[in-house]
Amino acid sequence: MVLEKFGAAFKNAMKKIASAVFVDKSLIDSIIKELKRSLLEADMDYDLVQKLCEKIRQSALEEKSSLEKKEQIIKLIHDEMVSILGSKKYELPLNKKPTKIMFLGLYGTGKTTTIAKLAFYYSKRGFKTCMIGLDVHRPAAPEQLEQLAEQANVPVFINKEEKNALKIWKQFESQANKFDIVLIDTAGRDAVDSSLLEEIKELQKAIKPEQAILAMSADIGQTAKKQVSEFKKACNINGVIITRMDSSAKGGGALIACSETSSPVLFITTGEKLPDIEAFNPTSFVSRLLGMGDLEALLEKAKTAMESEKQKTIAKNIGEGKFTLLEFYEQIKSMQSLGPLSKITELIPGLSGLSGAEEMLEGQEGKMRRWRYAINSMTQKEIEEPETITSERITRISKGSHVLASDIREMLNQHKLLKQFLGKGKSLDIESMKNPADMKKLASSFSQKQLRKMAKKFKGF
Repeated sequence: MVLEKFGAAFKNAMKKIASAVFVDKSLIDSIIKELKRSLLEADMDYDLVQKLCEKIRQSALEEKSSLEKKEQIIKLIHDEMVSILGSKKYELPLNKKPTKIMFLGLYGTGKTTTIAKLAFYYSKRGFKTCMIGLDVHRPAAPEQLEQLAEQANVPVFINKEEKNALKIWKQFESQANKFDIVLIDTAGRDAVDSSLLEEIKELQKAIKPEQAILAMSADIGQTAKKQVSEFKKACNINGVIITRMDSSAKGGGALIACSETSSPVLFITTGEKLPDIEAFNPTSFVSRLLGMGDLEALLEKAKTAMESEKQKTIAKNIGEGKFTLLEFYEQIKSMQSLGPLSKITELIPGLSGLSGAEEMLEGQEGKMRRWRYAINSMTQKEIEEPETITSERITRISKGSHVLASDIREMLNQHKLLKQFLGKGKSLDIESMKNPADMKKLASSFSQKQLRKMAKKFKGF
């Protein structure tokens, strides 16, 4: 989970506010103390933490707002956190063909892996993407990029014998021009030094990339500010990708350091697998920390998990009120491919703050196999119209597939619930979700009882 301790402290504060009978000075002091501790553990600047907490304290004790006091405090915490993280989501302009994106970074930041993740990300969104390896100093760099390219199923151009980065670029330049996006790996160093900066400047002059992106590990915390400033001054970087946000308590410091240097965080990586990359949106990110979910990130993950044509077909069918069992099965498989369920539940409004949701949603591969056997024993009409399946038909399907009738009933119930959930979600305007109240919109269309029932029923994921 992204900044697990950090997020847990925020969620505990939210629970205290929600369960309190009265919002008084004692409660506010308790919440401020918990927030201060979590912010400092996330390696945020002490003076900034003091200033933020004092602002929250003063505003919370005032009675100017017409909002109900509890909602006022929650909104205040949300808005202040969004403000210090940058307020706005930045997107790379991709209107030129090819858009050449050059990556910079020191050794050990996960730069090469991040390039492959971004190649995978854009290729899944319909962009013709390739990678070029210009790291001629690290012996294993070309092989690593080659292996990652095979996993991502994107073309890669490398020359394992050549030790001149500019010659490699000239060798593959004409081929690269046929792509929409060209992601360029460069050499790193143990520290920012003159030789590294001169090499980058030389490459930038020859390649003329549209974007220069710094890959930086979250575990450097507040020292990110110095690193970003040095690269920005020497190489005119356009933005930053922060890696390893899943494993570092210092990620908050790295995020804020970028904001302070006016260098937008474009993406964060949250795991070792290729799909573990997401566009950074401060508003959505804070909503997730507060336990309000991040539906936009969930939908982005779904885009990466499923082929675009399948997405279009399923979306069209849902719009027409259709959702077959085969499509249901494909959706469940896709959800499994998104990653650990602890990452998925934190993105779903309502489930993200639901006690025990992760345990209830633990995947069961055996159950998935049995569902497939049951579907294979159905008629075409039963697959397309599962609501027509009667008890007698369940008995017949059970005998034909050697799957328990209870498992078949559970599958049908889950299909019904997921169809209902998707039916509610498709009407939401994701771009309009700019505050905590909007992020609760999907969850509010279900009662807590329904959400608990849904979490329990989705145990098969």
